[in-house]
Amino acid sequence: MVQAAAHIIQDVKENKISIDQLDEKTLENYLYTRTLPDPDIVIRTGGEKRISNFLMWQSSMSELCFVDELFPDFKKPLFIKALKGVYHRKQALNI
Repeated sequence: MVQAAAHIIQDVKENKISIDQLDEKTLENYLYTRTLPDPDIVIRTGGEKRISNFLMWQSSMSELCFVDELFPDFKKPLFIKALKGVYHRKQALNI
């Protein structure tokens, strides 16, 4: 986010963009992840119940899943379990 903001400021100074053009889409276009879709799910391992500002802009509409297992122990069965949990929550909410 900071680097995106710095690049935007530089481009405004160099008259590459106008300050009147600044909006959410402008910021998104300056992020490193601009060519990637936003994640549907963010899985946080290690028992922490926070995202630590990881993809904070991109994950605003993502399903968050917190698991106790540490990353080295997070294998395919746990991944499948996390996906099923998201699927069932979305079904329950009719999403």
